[in-house]
Parts: sequence; C-alpha cells; structure tokens
Amino acid sequence: MRNSEVPQDKSSLKGAKELCYAVDENGDYTTVNSTGWDPKTIALNNAITDINERIEIAKQRVLKNETSPIEYYMEVNKMDLNILASYVGLWKWRVKRHFKPKVFNKLSNKILQKYADVFEVSISKLKDITNGNKS
Repeated sequence: MRNSEVPQDKSSLKGAKELCYAVDENGDYTTVNSTGWDPKTIALNNAITDINERIEIAKQRVLKNETSPIEYYMEVNKMDLNILASYVGLWKWRVKRHFKPKVFNKLSNKILQKYADVFEVSISKLKDITNGNKS
C-alpha cells in the first residue's frame, strides 16, 4: 500500500499510533504512523468484550463456590492454564486442581504466595476477591 493509503481511522487505543510499512513515491518501503483501522478496532473491541465476560463468569463462579479465586485472577491477568502453570512453577494438572474450592482452601501459604506473587496481590486478596481486587 502507498503512504497515502495507510488507514487513519479512529482507534479505541487513545493516543496510540501503530507503525506500518508502506511504499513511498519512489517505490521504496518506508514507515508510516497509523491512528487505526476500523476492522482492527472492531476486532480489538470484541476481544476486550470477550475477556470482560470471561472475568465476570469466573467471578460469579467463585462467589457460588464453583471454582477458586485462582481461576478468577487468571482471567483478570489474561492468562491461560499453561501460562499460569509456568509462572507459578507447577504442573498444569496441579494448577487446575487448585481451581477446586476444597483443594484451594487447604493450600499452604507457600503455594498461595506463589499465586499471590504472580497476580501481584496479597494472600488475603487472593483468598477473597471481594476484598479490593484488581478488576
């Protein structure tokens, strides 16, 4: 695409510009700042909406005692099971097991601290998502 064809649509990322490659008048590649592109903005907004829905579902599941706060904080921090397991240094199956409220309630402070460190919250906030959480 030519310099003049680089999209300059309104972006949902206020003040952010994206660096794009375009062809200048001489046919050489150059960089051009773009303020946004409508299809990309729509996709980004849809992804954010999906993430917020997943966070709310996880929160409701914690409040109903169907899962542990670990699952909620995993969603808040935009992680999946593989990423969380690698950050806390535990097997994936162990992390998934910690989603069970009965198992979570028996975890040692050492294990809870690993999760708290990853999620950048205190152990008390980790245990009680209504206690001033990140969302």
